[in-house]
Amino acid sequence: MSILVVTAVAAEADAVVAGLPTSVGLTVAAVGVGPVAAAAGTARRLALAEAAGRPHTAVVNAGIAGGFVGRAAVGATVIGASSVAADLGAESEEGFLSLDDLGFGTPTVVTADPALLAALRGGLPDAVVGEILTVTTVTGTDASTAALLARRPEAVAEAMEGFGAAHAAAEAGLPFVELRTISNPIGPRHRDGWQIGAALSALTAAAPAVGALTAAR
Repeated sequence: MSILVVTAVAAEADAVVAGLPTSVGLTVAAVGVGPVAAAAGTARRLALAEAAGRPHTAVVNAGIAGGFVGRAAVGATVIGASSVAADLGAESEEGFLSLDDLGFGTPTVVTADPALLAALRGGLPDAVVGEILTVTTVTGTDASTAALLARRPEAVAEAMEGFGAAHAAAEAGLPFVELRTISNPIGPRHRDGWQIGAALSALTAAAPAVGALTAAR
């Protein structure tokens, strides 16, 4: 299996590479922040690999994230059972309406590939498994945190790229899974309390399980 691992920024890519044996056949690339950059960057790398005659056969989105308090603590590793476009939709007097609610026919949830999910769970038995939300604005208040959880009660973490990368993988007909490590609790924004270094170290520690996915199918 030839796996493309996409991250938002170079520091995340470096953290993944630091935990991989040199013999593992993975391509790790930073594709930018946000779902649009993730979708475009993932699609471009998939197309280039196919054109070169070395097509990828699976996609992993890896990086750091915020964790919902009581569900994914700072330093924890999280595996996405699904990646959700949590703020893609419309406001209404009755509350938020997703694209599914609006009847646009475009799914806002991409379910992780069962084989990749099972393999990561086997390699990371202490990881938290649940929905990882993709947002375009990082949640920064108690009210918005509560609103997200009311809409997505299975959510454990939020980041900004998962759904974009997942959509690109789905368009290419490839299996996908999202892996995150937690740098901060979701809620009021206290940047001084974020533990980005610890989350990157946790990402390095989780990387061997990603490398083992090359033999998962």
